Amino acid sequence: MVLVATLFFFGIRAVNNAKIDILPQMNLPVIYLAHPFGGYTPDQMEAYFGKKYVGIFIMVNGVKSIESKNIQGLTLMKLTFYEGTDMAQAAAEVSAFSNRMQVAFPPGSSPPFIVRFDASSLPVGQLVLSSNTKSNNELQELANTTVRSSFTAIPGLLSSPPFGGSPRTIEINVHPDQLRAHSLTIDQVVEAIQINNRTSPPGGARIGRYNYITPTNNTVRAVKDFETIPLFKGNVNNLTIGDIATVKDGADLVQGYALVNGNRSVYLSVAKSADASTWDVVKQLKANLPRIQSMLPADVELTYEFDQSVYVMNSVESLLTEGVIGAILTGLMVILFLGDRRAALIVILTIPTSVISSVIFLQLFGQTINLMTLSGLALSIGILVDESTVTIENIHQHLDMGKSKARAIWDACKEIALPKLLILMSILAVFVPALTMDGIPGALFLPMSLAIGFAMITSFLLSQTFVPVMANWIMKGNDHTKEEDHKVSRFDKFRNKFMNLQERLLSKRRLVSVSYLIGISLLAVLAINIIGRDVFPKVNSSQFQLRVRAPEGTRMEQTEKLSLRVLDEIEGLAGKEHIGITSAMVGMHPAQYSVSPIYLFMAGSHEAVYQVSLKDLHTDMDDFKDELRKRINKNIPELKLSFEPIELTDRILSQGSTTPIEIRVSGANKANNATYAKRLVDSLSTIPYLRDVQIAQSFSYPALNIDIDRTKAAQLGVDMNDISRSLVASTSSSRYTAQNMWVDEPFGQTYNVQVQIPTNQMKSIDDIIQIPLLNNATRPILGDVVQITNTTTNGENDNIGTMPFLSVTANIDHNDLGTASKAVQQVIDNLGELPRGLFIDQVGLGTVLEETLSSLEGGLFVAVVVIFLMLAANFQSFKVSLTILTAIPAVVLGSLLLLLLTGSTLNLQSYMGIIMSVGVSIANAVLLITNAEHIRLETGNALEAAKKAASLRLRPIMMTTVAMVVGMLPMAIGHGESGEQVAPLGRAVIGGLLFSTFAVLVILPLIYAWIQNRTSTQSVSLHPDDEHSKYFDNAK
Repeated sequence: MVLVATLFFFGIRAVNNAKIDILPQMNLPVIYLAHPFGGYTPDQMEAYFGKKYVGIFIMVNGVKSIESKNIQGLTLMKLTFYEGTDMAQAAAEVSAFSNRMQVAFPPGSSPPFIVRFDASSLPVGQLVLSSNTKSNNELQELANTTVRSSFTAIPGLLSSPPFGGSPRTIEINVHPDQLRAHSLTIDQVVEAIQINNRTSPPGGARIGRYNYITPTNNTVRAVKDFETIPLFKGNVNNLTIGDIATVKDGADLVQGYALVNGNRSVYLSVAKSADASTWDVVKQLKANLPRIQSMLPADVELTYEFDQSVYVMNSVESLLTEGVIGAILTGLMVILFLGDRRAALIVILTIPTSVISSVIFLQLFGQTINLMTLSGLALSIGILVDESTVTIENIHQHLDMGKSKARAIWDACKEIALPKLLILMSILAVFVPALTMDGIPGALFLPMSLAIGFAMITSFLLSQTFVPVMANWIMKGNDHTKEEDHKVSRFDKFRNKFMNLQERLLSKRRLVSVSYLIGISLLAVLAINIIGRDVFPKVNSSQFQLRVRAPEGTRMEQTEKLSLRVLDEIEGLAGKEHIGITSAMVGMHPAQYSVSPIYLFMAGSHEAVYQVSLKDLHTDMDDFKDELRKRINKNIPELKLSFEPIELTDRILSQGSTTPIEIRVSGANKANNATYAKRLVDSLSTIPYLRDVQIAQSFSYPALNIDIDRTKAAQLGVDMNDISRSLVASTSSSRYTAQNMWVDEPFGQTYNVQVQIPTNQMKSIDDIIQIPLLNNATRPILGDVVQITNTTTNGENDNIGTMPFLSVTANIDHNDLGTASKAVQQVIDNLGELPRGLFIDQVGLGTVLEETLSSLEGGLFVAVVVIFLMLAANFQSFKVSLTILTAIPAVVLGSLLLLLLTGSTLNLQSYMGIIMSVGVSIANAVLLITNAEHIRLETGNALEAAKKAASLRLRPIMMTTVAMVVGMLPMAIGHGESGEQVAPLGRAVIGGLLFSTFAVLVILPLIYAWIQNRTSTQSVSLHPDDEHSKYFDNAK
């Protein structure tokens, strides 16, 4: 009792202090590197950065593959490592090698951003800033300087730079007509800024008693003072910046917008550090929101949206509710079978004790409270009653023999101690493979296995200590009431009918046994081939993420207009009252925010990504998405769209893939890649349940090819430097060729100063060719030395290693991933022989599915072998061990049939349910066969032993099965936040147990009687002093 009280005390403390997360720490061996260089084309980023990184990173220890995405102004690298790699060391090596590479990059390149990818790397919500009066750029500045700086007060909170605005910048907006009027080039303006706004350290003057700091105004102190900067040196009639340009305290060139509920806004993606609790971080953030809000202007509102922690807590609550309901139903079951309320109370008390003990040990082993550990604890509730139920039932049997209460308890516990230990070992054995699984299956399966294992071990110990003590205290002796006798007699009537059936079947035991083994195996194989396969159960979530692509090269302003039309279609379909919130990112991330593409990759100005949260809309989301596709295709036909994962579980499992189907077409010949990618799109579009089939990359991006005549340029006195500096500053900004900084002294912040021609004044090719090239001369202009032609180029260059590839992506509508992957592979096979050096492979979730199910199948095989060897060692007989294992086909068939009937698939959760059912079914079989073997060795008659054992173990096996079934019912029904994700687990357990219980009680005695009918009763021991051995030597 003291031990139980201790467990409760420390267990409650462990529950209160436990870290709560969505998924366990995955420790995925992936590192991302993002390297920005504003203004470079995708081809330049690939040549100057992407492929150079590949050349150095192949030397990093443990690297498995290197992928790169190269878009305008950014290279994004994904390094995948082999399992078991020391990721801290790998991250250090990646950082060291990338620093070493800086000297090989173009001048002005800044260091890259490097991040480990784990469950904690993905956002758990969004902080949204909105205002009716302030611009996006003002909100961006507030988010950067005020909101993000306050995050240090919240332990474990991380955030990427703001989405939706551009960084504050001092704009020198040059008027082209004024340049031409004064025979100036834009490069002269840049040079004037560089000369008159520069940073240098102040000196010191030792005058009298003091040491004076001597700061100067070599850095312009007020924004309006930029207008007074002279353009020329010397005693000339000077011009100033204000004469030929407008100076503005503005923002960098806009590359993207965030839209919240259709209005331009700014938001911050909120993430947590790897060792922090999702729930604690979000809870503290919400508690600090009023304080952060008070630091913002009154006309700015700060809200927290797309909160993933709500999902965590709702999952905890729903699983706890299912556990409580399961415990109550289990208690009612004990009362039904034994008619003993006090015995039911003892069984129920062992459940929370075991669960709380499991939480203690999970915390000691560094595990969190997450979806997988909660599923394990909820699943264990049905199993926990096994040990205590068997003990209570055996005590009742001994009481019925007329023994005193103390003697009945002692004899009952002694009699079943070894069989119960064997039962425990059989159940634990099915989880042994979790210790050897790698990757995602291992990361998910191990926490669940630990939760069940710790609870089971505690339950066994309690059944041998706590249960006997409580039974002696509160259970009655053998003076049963008439009502109880009546209940027992009713069960005896059922037992008599059961034994009559058994008697008839035993006479045809060989025929029945062979028929069972053949029939059940064939049906199980048939069910395996029919059932669908997924990595994780599908969830009918009220949130979704949608990516739309306008024609390649579409200006961001046009993409924004199309995006608003898409939002209208969503609102029209769902109804305005059912829209919780919409958040969209239109265009690209600014080059300064290189980490942002790791969280949300945007390939160009023609893309937009929406996150939509619906409320009180009870509909099938697959139907909703399909209807939305039809409406957008009809009303906005120029758009391509693709739904992407939004739930954290889907995003983590997909490991970067944006759709469940992704096919990689790779080869050195880019033209061949494009040809076969288009053929795949055409073929896949004929599969009726595939949606959004498209090529993910842009390879026909519109471009103006500016061909410089070097000879003519030299004759006119200009060189490549003159041309490029003038062209970049005119079409983009001087920030890419001449960095200059301004200090906002009151706030101590620095900002870029950039010279540019406003985008609304560069509207045609004629405007471009009029760019002046030489100082103090009206000619030459750009048009004198270049030829401009319309062409296309790659909008995105993706590589695996140094080999280019294209991705063909597709979504699945009302079907499972396994079926779709098989159909896709058939399409790939039908392409015939591929050109030399061209490869086509399925990647993404399809690969994860194959690895997951293969790992689980291997794990189940290992578990069966472990159980077989353990049973063989215990019974000293391979035949008896094989007899027990004949219950396994029934488990598989029962689980698969119930999954098929309920529309569930074979996935990680349901597979775990099958594995659990195998363990419990083996435990029931052990309980029966142990008793049968004991009787056979005493009587020498296998037939009688089988009959008697079936009769004696009928009630405890039925009690165990019914206890688990009723305990699993709340989970199998699938209500609550996490209900759809854990329901297949409960259904697999129920189906497997129902079929295996029939097999254990009805078929197993027949097989045992057939197999052991002529087996000797002599011990296999070689010890000469063992009188039961045929080697017994009685000569001494």
